[in-house]
This record gives sequence, C-alpha cells and structure tokens, in this order.
Amino acid sequence: MTRPVTAAGATAVSAPVPVREDLGRLSGYHSPQVDVQVRLNTNESPLPPPPGWTEALQKAVAEIPFNRYPDRQANRLRAALADHHGVTVDEVFCANGSNEVLQCLLLAYGGPGRTSVAFEPTYALHSHIARLTGTGVVQGNRAADFTVDPRELRRVLGEAEATVTFFCSPNNPTGTLEPYANVEAALALSGGLVVVDEAYGPFSGRSAVALRDGPYGDRLVVVTSFSKTWSLAGLRLGYAIATPAVVEALESVALPYHVDAFTQEAGRVALGFAGEVQERVQSIVQDRERMQQRLARLPVDQWPSQANFVLFRPLHKDGHEVWQQLVERSVLVRDTSGWPGLEGCLRVTVGSPEENDRFVSALEEVLR
Repeated sequence: MTRPVTAAGATAVSAPVPVREDLGRLSGYHSPQVDVQVRLNTNESPLPPPPGWTEALQKAVAEIPFNRYPDRQANRLRAALADHHGVTVDEVFCANGSNEVLQCLLLAYGGPGRTSVAFEPTYALHSHIARLTGTGVVQGNRAADFTVDPRELRRVLGEAEATVTFFCSPNNPTGTLEPYANVEAALALSGGLVVVDEAYGPFSGRSAVALRDGPYGDRLVVVTSFSKTWSLAGLRLGYAIATPAVVEALESVALPYHVDAFTQEAGRVALGFAGEVQERVQSIVQDRERMQQRLARLPVDQWPSQANFVLFRPLHKDGHEVWQQLVERSVLVRDTSGWPGLEGCLRVTVGSPEENDRFVSALEEVLR
C-alpha cells in the first residue's frame, strides 16, 4: 500500500478518523476469561444439549442448501417458537442472541431525542446498547434488597418520557424476580414499550408473556434466549414475543439474513427436547438451593435468587480479594465488587454438583 504524496514530494500522513465523541467515553462489555478448572462466571449451563439433539441436528443440517441464503424470515423456527409459547408466528422475532433483539428494539424505538429507563443494578447491556444507539439513558435505583420500589418506579417514569423501559426478570446480577405489578405499572405510567428480559425466566417458573392479554399488552415485549436453559450459549440465538407491529419494526432494522441457516435449524430442533430441558432446569434449581444452604453457613450475605446464579457478599473480606483468591484455587466467579450498588459482591453461576462443591470448598478456605 502506497501513501499519498504531496506536491513537494513528501509523504502525507493523514490524521486518524475519530470515532463518535460519545463512543469514546464507553468501554465494551466483557467478562474475563481465565484459564481455570472451574468456570462459574458467565451463567452458562453446566450440561451440553441433550444427546438426542446432536443426532437430530445432524439429520437436519444434511438437508440445508448451504449455497443458498437462509430463510430471511426464519419461518420454520418462528413457527416452532410460536407453537411452544402459544402465540402466532407474526408475534415472534428471532435474532443472533437476545442482545441483538435488544439492539433492534433500540434501533427501532430509541435513538437521538428518545429515552430508555433501567433500574440499577441490572443487566449492563440494557443501558450500554442504548448509548451505542444514541438513546438517552435514565437510571432508577433499586432498594437495598434489590427490588424496585413502586414509589421509585412512579418517580422515574413520571419524570422521564421513556420510549423503552427495561426490566430483567430474574434480574441479572441479583437474581430477583420482578413483580407483575411493577411491569403493569410501568405499562400504565409510560407511553412506550416495556421490555421484560427473561434470559433466566425458566428458572423462575413464570413468564411475563402471561401479561400480554392485559390492557397495555400491545406495548409489552418479552425477550429471551437459548443460551442458558437450552444449553446453547455457543449458538447465539434469542427471540422476542411482541405484537405483530413491533415484530415488523424489528425486522425493518435487522440486517438481511441475520440468523443463519444452521442456527435456525439448531433452535428448531432444540424445541423438540423441551421436556428434557425442563428436567434439567429443575435439577439446576435444586442445586442452586443446595448451594444457598451451604452459603448460609458461611460469613457472607446472600440474596434470594430465582435464576441459575447467586449473588453474595463476603462479610469480613474485600470482595475483589476473595475473587482473586478463588482464582488462585482455580475457581472463577464474576467479580461485581466494583459495580455501582454492588460494592463487595460476587456472583457465582450454579454449575455441576462437582463444580459447586469445588467452589464452596474454595470459598470456605478463603474465608477461614
């Protein structure tokens, strides 16, 4: 590659093109990946997909015409999801992970001059993607028990003209479940969309899809993912359930062919194993309860969880120091000790029984 030359014969050096000024103040979302024996920091399933899924997927993949573009509308996958949730095909939108669903929502309904609302601490990407799309961000505060006080809800939504209000239920990273009353109040108080992110919903045994028949159900969007309960974090598949008008808006801002043919078939095939997946969910819930019982005997604070993880705070040691000492014992959890509202806290994913034992034993050593 040759550089441009000026009339005087000197090589011209162009100035670097600056990124958007607002992006220069942001840092990317990431979770440290450390080489350890027990990795419990990203809320993945401790189990691979059911064995039968692999065999069924091999047969489905053999019939994919890979020289052709995938079905742009993902019709077979959407039809399977619609049947799974008891909705119509035009009420389902699929994307590359639930994060792309969130991005499409903010591209369609956010942007300059519009506002999103989130109640902190919560899933960081709600506000992060809002800022990436130029959407204003208003942050309410959760109470000491990490619930959203109805008075705080009324205050924030009364002051902000929100076009998108986010709830994460169960909330990441606290594990708390959002009461239906708060979702319904947000729908009544705001004139915009209310988005309930249910990436961990199956662990709680309920879904806000049940609220779509209410008086403001046309503005409710439920978002979820195949990453956690379906053991398919490596697949990157998420979807939303919303009114046809919202689905149409999301499709208008999504890139063409954004869900590839393999992913569409993998997700569709997975839905045939819903019974086995639900058994695994119940097993993880039981393991979570056992983990919390063991944590209750240690010098830590912990909070009730309806997800596949537990948030806890060491009482007599610095949270980051405990995280580092766990890493030294080849156990990795999520260090949230420096996050606003989560001072000193750590979050641990519920892994296999063996991984959970390794974690608790290591924590006992660190806190001893």
